[in-house]
Amino acid sequence: MTARIRANIRLAPDVCRILYVKNLPFKISDEDMFEIFGKFGPIRQIRKGDLPETRGTAFVVYDDIFDAKNACEYLNGYSVHGRYLACLYYHKERSQKKLENQKKMEEIQRLRMKYATTQNPNDKTPMGA
Repeated sequence: MTARIRANIRLAPDVCRILYVKNLPFKISDEDMFEIFGKFGPIRQIRKGDLPETRGTAFVVYDDIFDAKNACEYLNGYSVHGRYLACLYYHKERSQKKLENQKKMEEIQRLRMKYATTQNPNDKTPMGA
């Protein structure tokens, strides 16, 4: 697309240059990643998960937001080595909020263990009843 046409296109607020890709084959090579995602435009960076918790995931950073949008739309549900990819737009604020909530839940569990409480927070009955 030319710059003039792109200037007139409005994108959804959640569209960004960074894609979070899930359900990748564990043994996918870097060359395969660049071949699959590079069809949509220049890629600035690809980061694959290498820890046991992050295997099968990757972050793909495009130079242009429109290339990322096209890749996300086309590759979501695309089959790679028998696995269907899940492509999402990455948002730092959302992932930080999720991490903060996880830390809060861990702190609540720690306090429950310390004070030996087992009451469900949604249960409105008094502890001694």
